[in-house]
Amino acid sequence: MPNVGLTLPVKQVVAPGWLLLLANDGQQAASKRVVFMGFSWAFRWTGGARPRQTRGMLSLLAVAVAMFPGSAWAATVESVRVAGDRIVVKFDGPVTDAASTIVAGTRQILLDISNATPGRGGVAAGPVTRVTQSRTGVGARVVFDLSEPTVIGDAQFERGGRELTLQIQAASPATFAAAAQAGTSNYFPFNLGGLRRPKYKISVPVPAATKATPLPRVDGNDRRPLVVIDAGHGGVDPGAISPHTGLKEKDATLKIARAIRDELLASGRVRVALTRDNDRYILHRERFGIARRLKADLFISIHCDSAGTETATGATAYTLSEVASDKEAARLAARENKADVISGVNLDQHADVSSILIDLAQRETINASAGFARLLGREARPLMPVKDNFHRMASLMVLKAPDTPSVLFETGYISNRQDAEFLASDGGRERIAQSVTRAVEVHFAKRLAAR
Repeated sequence: MPNVGLTLPVKQVVAPGWLLLLANDGQQAASKRVVFMGFSWAFRWTGGARPRQTRGMLSLLAVAVAMFPGSAWAATVESVRVAGDRIVVKFDGPVTDAASTIVAGTRQILLDISNATPGRGGVAAGPVTRVTQSRTGVGARVVFDLSEPTVIGDAQFERGGRELTLQIQAASPATFAAAAQAGTSNYFPFNLGGLRRPKYKISVPVPAATKATPLPRVDGNDRRPLVVIDAGHGGVDPGAISPHTGLKEKDATLKIARAIRDELLASGRVRVALTRDNDRYILHRERFGIARRLKADLFISIHCDSAGTETATGATAYTLSEVASDKEAARLAARENKADVISGVNLDQHADVSSILIDLAQRETINASAGFARLLGREARPLMPVKDNFHRMASLMVLKAPDTPSVLFETGYISNRQDAEFLASDGGRERIAQSVTRAVEVHFAKRLAAR
């Protein structure tokens, strides 16, 4: 039987991304060459009832499927269910990644799953009025129609990439628009297919920083020192969430900050300003930037700690370490054109001493911060649970103002049931406020005596 020349088009015979190409080797179509992932096999095509090329091609396909078992078939969306503040998407097999996009114009959340096949609709509830599915060029798309502005707080893959949970929360129109402008957020399962990827990725769309953030109101006697209290997290950033009570860090810190403000103002010894007095997100640089613009004498950022174990308990205070501060000081000098950073000295005219002046100022600030942290630990110990090693040092962005003594106060572990109940109670917040007020009074009294 003579050889039979075949003209075959290039075909995709395995999953997207893996191409099996049938190509002419240029020898008058008497033989063919198979190109797969950079490897080439030559075949002579014959006639007959069971042509030999069939056995060769089937063998090659078997090798390809064996080499890449996870890529041969796409997972199918089994179910989509909205329950409370969660969207749960289940698949009949592992998926490699997913991405969400906020569409402000149509008030929708789009969820694109790579290399997946769409299923049927889904169960809508709460702010989600309808769930639809469709096929896209890269896989499946799930569309969530919304009755009100809603954003995704975080996302987590489970069951080896077979289940994706999205945390959703109501948002203001401005926050919703900012989330849409932030673009796509990507999520990856952990260690899928042998690749080490994060277990989950928290995506927090934030509004762009403005050039002149409005300064908050300052309360108290103008002749008194100014204390700026910063309630951590806020808006689309909930912070840590208590697994026992559902308390969100952003809500706890705001209530604690207000309690501290009220206690300090009642003392009559200081002025007070809050970086935020409502549920909104502020960038870290804007937080200590507010304190610097107000020429604050002390900056206290309020947070609630969290740990993987429920036994962790007690408050801690963090100040900036000297080692971590060097690069930030250099960056600050460059950003502000080395002008008027230290006591009115125009550093642009003294470039040779600018780094020394900034370093000296920040060392003094670090020492003052550490002194206040020790006072805070002393005053808090009789009133609330604190750790033995209360004062710690770390490179935290919110502490990097070079000329304002700054402390980050972790008021307790929100992951611990007792601590979470303490932070959520009026009595607990009052004790925290008393601790801070006593430390503030002693801090400024000592500084006044030193002068």
